[in-house]
Amino acid sequence: MCMFRAMARWSRGTAMSQLDKDAFEVLLANCADEPIQFPGAIQPHGLLFTLEEPNLTILQVSANVQSVLGHAPEQVLGKGLEHVLGAGWAEVIRSASAHDLFVDAQRLLMTVNGIEFEALMHRNQGVLVLELEIQDKDAQAVSYTERTGNMGRMLRQLHAASDLQTLYEVSVREIQRMTGYDRVLIYRFEEEGHGQVIAEASAPSMELFNGLFFPASDIPEQARELYRRNWLRIIPDADYTPVPLVPQLRPDTQQQLDLSFSTLRSVSPIHCQYMKNMGVLSSMSVSLIQGGKLWGLISCGHRTPLYVSHELRSACQAIGQVLSLQISAMEALEISRQREAKVRALEQLNLAMAESEENVFDGLAQQPQLLMDLVGASGVAIIEDRQTHCFGACPEVSDIRALHTWMIAGGEPVYASHHLSSVYAPGEAYQPVASGVLAMNLPKPVDNGVIWFRSEVKESVQWSGDPNKPLNMESSEGGMRLRPRTSFEIWKVEMTGIAPKWSHGDVFAANDLRRSALENDLARQVRKEQQAVRARDELVAVVSHDLRNPMTVISMLCGMMQKSFSSDGPHTSRRISTAIDTMQQAASRMNVLLEDLLDTSKIEAGRYTITPQPLEVSQIFEEAYTLLAPLALDKSIEISFNAEPDLKVQADPERLFQVLSNLIGNAIKFT
Repeated sequence: MCMFRAMARWSRGTAMSQLDKDAFEVLLANCADEPIQFPGAIQPHGLLFTLEEPNLTILQVSANVQSVLGHAPEQVLGKGLEHVLGAGWAEVIRSASAHDLFVDAQRLLMTVNGIEFEALMHRNQGVLVLELEIQDKDAQAVSYTERTGNMGRMLRQLHAASDLQTLYEVSVREIQRMTGYDRVLIYRFEEEGHGQVIAEASAPSMELFNGLFFPASDIPEQARELYRRNWLRIIPDADYTPVPLVPQLRPDTQQQLDLSFSTLRSVSPIHCQYMKNMGVLSSMSVSLIQGGKLWGLISCGHRTPLYVSHELRSACQAIGQVLSLQISAMEALEISRQREAKVRALEQLNLAMAESEENVFDGLAQQPQLLMDLVGASGVAIIEDRQTHCFGACPEVSDIRALHTWMIAGGEPVYASHHLSSVYAPGEAYQPVASGVLAMNLPKPVDNGVIWFRSEVKESVQWSGDPNKPLNMESSEGGMRLRPRTSFEIWKVEMTGIAPKWSHGDVFAANDLRRSALENDLARQVRKEQQAVRARDELVAVVSHDLRNPMTVISMLCGMMQKSFSSDGPHTSRRISTAIDTMQQAASRMNVLLEDLLDTSKIEAGRYTITPQPLEVSQIFEEAYTLLAPLALDKSIEISFNAEPDLKVQADPERLFQVLSNLIGNAIKFT
């Protein structure tokens, strides 16, 4: 595993040539790609067998099988495990391997060739991997019971811890007491990838790392993935010589054996050198997992070789698992507390938005101090279309609008950053007042949003080692490689362009305020729509009432005129009579249309009904023809219709007539 300082990442003032920078990036990428799960070797404090089931045929074996058990590797390959361990122990292994989960199996101790081993098994990629870990007599001299006698007391202390820091300190102190390591610390990963030591228990002579930051490159991504998949890893003696597997490739796949889950897996020589540079020769790491992700590590180190028994390691692993659960529970509780602390302010702001007359953000603009206090901001900007309202310490309006446009393009309804200039270069110009931003916007066609600002807080951060030293490179069989750093002295750097991080409670408050703003905005739109509908209905009622009176007069006059002309009279009288009939029909249709205007509100309310009844088709067509014939005659268009006699349909007469008259009227109009 590569362990070195990512100098180019953490220092702007590094005096490094472009050639050095390019070489560094290439070597950094090579380090991140190192296949540490395929070392092709193990640590020498045990044996490893790759077995094909169900016959337990030996496919691979560690080369030290000859020095430990007196069998040459070539002589045992392809044979059953009983040729090495004897039929009795081979049968015990076969029986133990029947468990689907090996953690359910009892501890398996065996003595072969006068040497006591503990058998550890796991399956991976279709083979059974058997590891025989040599038991250290000195380590066994102090009993497991003696080491873990106060385990119950320690677990009670973990459960009783009132805060996270107490939880961390109890854990490192008790693990150091149980294992005897010179140094035990808890290392927490940050979002940016680097990590910080947050608790430490060390012997008086050990260099202290508590509070120091370590760069992300000290634990590359592929190493973190192995930590996430395995709860524990141990190196009893970093000054070991790796024991190769024989053969190097699996004979069944011609691929390297994946040792991700192997206790004896050999580690990168660079990592071993890193340990020595740190002043330790043995180490143990216990993963801290939260939500399936690697949250941190319990890291143990000792100045001299130190073997910790599997039983004791299992106890430490159990502590790590309990600690992981406790961290998750206490962080969840802290998040809940943060949210509860925001409720009162959110209620007041929600009320202000609900009572604002024009825009929901108008209500927020009336409560600027409460709005800033909600998330602990030093300034806030409220954007409403072309207007920008600023309160407290804010950048220039033009800068705010440009920042808002950039955040909108990102597509996130709520955005948070405590180091704006690192992701938005123009932000460097105003980082003294706005190094941190928290923003939310609503899905509306016009620009809108609320942007909170936090001023820059300059602070000195302590790192382990000085990154400004020249690159350390050395030649290897594969070419040049980075040499692990040798200095862990405290190096202080003044961090600029950074504001206090937005807490879970702050981000929750922004999301909740956005939700309330959306609800109030939608409610306001609904009220406006309802008011518009009421105004339209009132207008329609007035218009229909005012039009109905003259239409009534027209109908009455048509009736009076009709009496003065007889259809049996002269030709001129008949024409006038026909015209009067048409006028009466048109007036009747106009009254029906006025009623239809009043029916619009019924349609929107879902109370409008259609009343179908038996109708003669010829009668409906006749009415439409009579009404529209004058329009056709005026445009010199001849219209006619043919309908089968006594043909009936089931329909609403007014609606069917309306459809026919519209179709025929449009045909006449556009012909």
